[in-house]
Amino acid sequence: MGMVQEFKDFALKGSVMDLAVGVIIGGAFGKIVDSVVSDLIMPVVSRFTGGLDFSNLFIPLSALPPDMPHTLEAVSKAGIPVFAYGHFITVAINFAILAFIIFQMVKAMNRLKKATPPAPAAPAEDVILLREIRDALKAR
Repeated sequence: MGMVQEFKDFALKGSVMDLAVGVIIGGAFGKIVDSVVSDLIMPVVSRFTGGLDFSNLFIPLSALPPDMPHTLEAVSKAGIPVFAYGHFITVAINFAILAFIIFQMVKAMNRLKKATPPAPAAPAEDVILLREIRDALKAR
């Protein structure tokens, strides 16, 4: 069997295709969660914390020029190293939300798996033959 055929067999297995679909959907879902956190949750948190904007929380690791705006974007664009702990807080919230949603999805899938009992297995061929012999002997 050639390497191309082996790769084709591997790539077309159901589990590999399922993984590819999962990665693509997961990437898109991650963008949705990013938007939920940055556009919906963080503004509410900012409102209750007196206007605190987590995305601009950072500690410059070298001196800032006096005329530079004190925003993460401006400081990063100027090439000044920063300890951007606010961005880390936002990413951690994204992760927590995404992990919770995935946990709920797995929990629901497990519940669905338990709800559908497996179909009873068909009797083995020798059992069927023995039953036929028994029934034939009863009929005599």
